[in-house]
Amino acid sequence: MLNGNDLFEYKQFSIQQAHAGMKVGTDCDLLGAMAEGGRKILDIGTGTGILSMMLAQRFPEARITAVEIDDNAVMDAKVNFSSSKFAERICLVHTSFQDYLKSVDLSDDDNLYDCIVCNPPYFDKSMESKDRSRTRARHTSSLPFSVLIEGAFSLLKPNGVFSVCIPPEVLSDFTSLCIIEGFWPQYVYKVKSIPEKAPKRYVLVHNKGRVERQEFTFCMRNSDKSRSDWYKNLMKEFHIE
Repeated sequence: MLNGNDLFEYKQFSIQQAHAGMKVGTDCDLLGAMAEGGRKILDIGTGTGILSMMLAQRFPEARITAVEIDDNAVMDAKVNFSSSKFAERICLVHTSFQDYLKSVDLSDDDNLYDCIVCNPPYFDKSMESKDRSRTRARHTSSLPFSVLIEGAFSLLKPNGVFSVCIPPEVLSDFTSLCIIEGFWPQYVYKVKSIPEKAPKRYVLVHNKGRVERQEFTFCMRNSDKSRSDWYKNLMKEFHIE
């Protein structure tokens, strides 16, 4: 439930978002509810921390590392994590993904992850905002797809999974880069706003191992714009009605 613009309340936690460039949105809700999990999770570009919180709720045994470069987003994430019942299981790291990757000893298997999640920036440089925090959250100049995908692959254990939510206009490029890197597409979730429309979002799960590709199509709303049973069931453990 949204209280003004700065606080978004879920059933088991709250998201304070007064400072972050990107607020709580449907992409994060979908990815947080659909991403694959594990005992050790990395959240790249955590923003307000919404993905880390949703995954902490879904996977009670998980330990989560949340990486964020933006000072403003870190202010919100720090408050959100510390005030939640998941605080002891989430570690916030204030740095860029590129610098975080450099800091990890990849030769030690204990440093690798079971799963990685990211709601990646996908706008190109020509569309950058004057708001620096918003630009970092939305534009590939801060984290190019190639850097994100290569880094995610190197940080995952064998058969680890990499889950993202992206729009259709970058689907081909993103998927191609994943395959080139060595990922296998495991799940492709096509999410429509209503049945009559083309998919508006894709939740993708790539595996660091050979797997069979499976595709599913879902609708968030019915033709009359009411929430679909699928979406209500997906979010029933999170959204306050």
